[in-house]
Amino acid sequence: MATLPYGNALIVGAGPGISASLARLLSAAGLKVGLAARNTDKLSALAAQTGAKTFTVDASDPAGVARLFQEVDAQLGEPDVVVYNASTRARGPLADLDPEDVRKSIEVSAFGGFLVTQQAARRMISRGRGAILLTGASASVKGFAQSAPFAMGKFALRGLAQSAARELGPKGIHVAHFLIDGAVRSESRPDSGDKTLDPDGIAQAYVDVLRQPRSAWSFEVDLRPWGESF
Repeated sequence: MATLPYGNALIVGAGPGISASLARLLSAAGLKVGLAARNTDKLSALAAQTGAKTFTVDASDPAGVARLFQEVDAQLGEPDVVVYNASTRARGPLADLDPEDVRKSIEVSAFGGFLVTQQAARRMISRGRGAILLTGASASVKGFAQSAPFAMGKFALRGLAQSAARELGPKGIHVAHFLIDGAVRSESRPDSGDKTLDPDGIAQAYVDVLRQPRSAWSFEVDLRPWGESF
């Protein structure tokens, strides 16, 4: 199996589940890993397990994201792989939603994705290589009742991924959007007959995309358990 053609990776919005599984796989493949989140206390065990560096960031803050990348540059080197896995939700009937909660949800899911992608692109363009992976959801393509803010943010993130892939692909930068279409397995949501997505399996799909030759890049990957209805 081909080794990963990258030396380091930054995961923004790191936590349990997909991010943790991906950090373990990337570390095992020999990459230096950075984990960024609003609260880094929750990352201490994962950092100890993977040897990752942790960074504090509010992904929706332009100055904070710029500072994050400067810190990563200094401690890990300019990142070869950047993964955006941050999101937040404001749930409830449209008539009852707090506009500020909606604003924050969109800022984290979509605007934060733009900020991180922009900083990554600025570093990767000059080198002519790199990968930017953006984590979507079922809500990226279908809005659900009482979940409009999440759908709005994830639809926008998918649009960002498509635009960035077309602009940056010719410059040697692989941009891919992952549509996580189903519930992800966790301690609070155990396996129920393959009706949930295994975070280790999702992470493996990310790594497989990173191994793709440039002549056959995937720009969007749809992942779902067999039990998920279409």
